[in-house]
Amino acid sequence: MLNKSLRLIALSTVLIAGAALAKNPNVGGAPMYENKNIIENAVNSKDHTTLVAAVKAAGLVETLEGKGPFTVFAPTNEAFAVLPKGTVESLLKPENKDKLTKILTCHVVGADASSKAIMKMVDDDEGAHPVKTVGGCVWTAKYKGKKLTLTDENGTVANVTIADVKQSNGVIHVIDRVLLPKM
Repeated sequence: MLNKSLRLIALSTVLIAGAALAKNPNVGGAPMYENKNIIENAVNSKDHTTLVAAVKAAGLVETLEGKGPFTVFAPTNEAFAVLPKGTVESLLKPENKDKLTKILTCHVVGADASSKAIMKMVDDDEGAHPVKTVGGCVWTAKYKGKKLTLTDENGTVANVTIADVKQSNGVIHVIDRVLLPKM
């Protein structure tokens, strides 16, 4: 009887521990690995080819491969497609590297901020939390239910569509809009 109870307790502990170690979601049809850095994972997402091209054009690959920690709000290809026609092509030109770098670094926070941590900051700030980015932009984080949003300095609202994609050097939150600084 005691032996059976101990086995039941051991099995329960394994099941609870397994649930606590939830697997990272797939992004863009590709598995995301916690032991890989932001760049190593992002290059495998078919939903982030535009973002990866932009990061390369801005010369930010080495930075985002670095130790971090970073929180990246990663716009999808569809998010870039919403921008006015020709915007992405223009930003990828060498003469627009500074502008592209500013936009991309405004999608990065120099911390490892999970959605739960961001929501707590929103609660602590009574419904809206200013998010200071590496690029010097300040976005406004809010949430309703479990839906986290960011609003840029122009009033564009990005929804976090996939939260808490853990990386070896931080976390990625996939968003459905490109956030832009006031320029």
